[in-house]
Amino acid sequence: MLRRQPVTTDGKVVDRLQESYRVNKPFKPPTLAKSLQRDQPQRKRKRVSYKGAQADSDDDDDKENKKKKKGFNDSGFNEADFADHDLKRFPKYEVKPFDAVASRRFSIPEMKNKKGEVLSTAMTGASLGIRPLAVLIPRPLHDPMADHAIVLYDPTMDNRETEEEKIEREKEEARIKALKEADEKTKGLYNPHKPLRKLLGEDDKKKQLTQKVAVVLSPILSKVLRPHQIEGSKFLYNRTTGLNKENQYGCIMADEMGLGKTLQCISLMYTLLKQSPHSGKPTIDKCIIVCPSSLVRNWANELTKWLGTEAPGVLAADGKGGRGELEMKVLRWVNAKGRNVTQPVLIVSYETLRTLADVLGNASVGLMLCDEGHRLKNAESLTYKQLDMLNVKRRVILSGTPIQNDLSEYYALLNFANPGYLGTKEEFKKNFENIIIRGRDADASDKDKARCEEKLKEMAGLVTPFIIRRTNDLLSKYLPIKYEQIVFCGLSELQLALYRLFITSPEIKELLKGTNSQPLKAINILKKLCNHPELLDLPKELQGSDHLVPEGFCVAKAGPKGSSSSSRGTGRISGVKCEWSGKFVVLERFLRRMRAETNDKIVLISNYTQTLDLFERLCHGNGYGYYRLDGNMATTKRQKVVDQFNDPNNPAFVFLLSSKAGGCGINLIGANRLILFDPDWNPASDQQALARVWRDGQKKECFIYRFISKGTIEEKIFQRQAQKQALSSAVVDEVEDAERHFSIDLLRKLFQFNENTLSETHETFKCRRCKDGKQVVKSTALLYGDASTWNHYTNAELRNNHDDLLRAEVGLPDVSFVMQYISHNI
Repeated sequence: MLRRQPVTTDGKVVDRLQESYRVNKPFKPPTLAKSLQRDQPQRKRKRVSYKGAQADSDDDDDKENKKKKKGFNDSGFNEADFADHDLKRFPKYEVKPFDAVASRRFSIPEMKNKKGEVLSTAMTGASLGIRPLAVLIPRPLHDPMADHAIVLYDPTMDNRETEEEKIEREKEEARIKALKEADEKTKGLYNPHKPLRKLLGEDDKKKQLTQKVAVVLSPILSKVLRPHQIEGSKFLYNRTTGLNKENQYGCIMADEMGLGKTLQCISLMYTLLKQSPHSGKPTIDKCIIVCPSSLVRNWANELTKWLGTEAPGVLAADGKGGRGELEMKVLRWVNAKGRNVTQPVLIVSYETLRTLADVLGNASVGLMLCDEGHRLKNAESLTYKQLDMLNVKRRVILSGTPIQNDLSEYYALLNFANPGYLGTKEEFKKNFENIIIRGRDADASDKDKARCEEKLKEMAGLVTPFIIRRTNDLLSKYLPIKYEQIVFCGLSELQLALYRLFITSPEIKELLKGTNSQPLKAINILKKLCNHPELLDLPKELQGSDHLVPEGFCVAKAGPKGSSSSSRGTGRISGVKCEWSGKFVVLERFLRRMRAETNDKIVLISNYTQTLDLFERLCHGNGYGYYRLDGNMATTKRQKVVDQFNDPNNPAFVFLLSSKAGGCGINLIGANRLILFDPDWNPASDQQALARVWRDGQKKECFIYRFISKGTIEEKIFQRQAQKQALSSAVVDEVEDAERHFSIDLLRKLFQFNENTLSETHETFKCRRCKDGKQVVKSTALLYGDASTWNHYTNAELRNNHDDLLRAEVGLPDVSFVMQYISHNI
């Protein structure tokens, strides 16, 4: 309520600058004139008997004296004294007038105008104020000036306003504007009812509290991060907080396998859950980690491994319990807010997340990490659409192979991380993809090549700020040497006869003429034949092969469901005819020498579970201890099998692995040798499988082998991989001079069989360092994605190879050519 200026009793206006008795006189609140005191009865002492202390005569006198002293009558007590004693214990309450107990009455001060009239007063309801909050100086959670401190955000350098801060600032500006407009209306009038917070200057203190502080990586993590991982953690924080580009909060972590993408993402997640530029407030409340089902438990273990007791609460949907129980847990996780969030991290597989789409649809999540994110390469898939519908703007994709087949898949990943940043799919195809693909062809004109390079640079300028890519070369400082070798094996006599029969069959002739509509079936038959003839149902799948089928031939059929555990000595597995397959002959010699001469362990990987069945029969027939992991094994048991194999005291030295079921994310550092038995059309699948051994924690030299049947369709598949990897090098790695080895016309000749070559791929390279198949000029640099720069060995030259197993193949007809890559020099 507004009032005029106060006056004294004689009508004079009070001068605020002059001392006044009303100001200087000490304030005395209303008090009681006389303090109330209740007379309490004296403390009753405990009676003590001295009976027997003196003679009997004295006892009688004492009794009489006590009666007189106490005032007891003949009946034993005095009634008046008893009543008086009771009143002292329980005094009677009597109401006394207020004037008798108070020195002066409390009254509301009166205010008079110039005429001496008393102004009417009314209760405004304004409080006298509250106790001011303690003023805390904003401080970061960790000291940015400490030794080895890793500062992710420095307010003195990165003072850019984020979108959240912009929204908060606009709200504050609107509030201040409204207050100013209200003050303008009452300007010139005295208002004794200003908010106490404003009078005490609390609003100014609140503004001081909003100053930003540094965000420092937890010392628990900073002491274990390597230099490239520190760089990656800073990149992830900068992108997910919108400091790089306005309204863009997603990115792609495209480091190659083994560089610690998991640890870098844990650093990001833990920092966002604990800190922000505003002191005492986290950046996010919840985080979702989406990964393959075989890695759900591994992610939970990694959090405990790196953060220990500081690890946040985790809800891992690892398949334990029923569907109803899982939905209830996830629903509680969705509804939890603020301090009720006890499990901020939800780890779920891609398959399980599809079933929980309705439950998670209304959840507001701060961060989403998509491990093995190349599963999102198809924008039309159900998994992609359901993840894209989640209410989360900070999205990080982890993929060592962001480009697997073409640029449309690359666009799908980029558009998932930052929706709409590159426009629609049609716009991207028109502006970039068509031009780049046309210029990447070996037969492209100079004009097309020039336009291709121009578009590559333009796209790199748009994409590079949101993607970080480092190669395995960084691991050379921390890991032992890796020898990766492509071993070209010849076919056995049985395979040669069957291969010739099939490519000259009427079915293939019709296929080449375009009248047969089942090319994939024919390709699949040839791929299985290159592995082992027993993978085919002969003579049913290959008509006219009755006379070629040897005695004792049996089809390798997949074992019963659940047989993918470690099985040794079951007595139900027969041996395998290795002499019917050129690659199996080499494999058998490798395993025999390893068992006899080394203590190494080996991982055998194939795209076919039928091939794993043959591996199992081979190991059982020779008494080799082994473990097996494929799609039939429950996800809850997979990590246990991996841990058992990695135990150095475990005698099993062979691990059978399906590239489809377990090729992603599993760490098999207990082995230092790996054989990829057959190639896949997708180079990313092979790269994922090859990276299972050479990883953090590996202590021994690693030997990686890729078995390729020379002159067959497997070489054509490998050549197709080389073209895709060249595209990935040009787009992701930005290698300007990626060689164009193969034209599209060459890749269409899948069913041509060149049985007299040592290596058709090497001939396609037109290698200038080799003469008559022998390398005479050493490569100046070994480039991992370009096998033409690798060391080349004919069978006779294998005696100069570092690998003992390959040196033993000299003079034997099964290995015709080897290409070798060495990770680094000692």
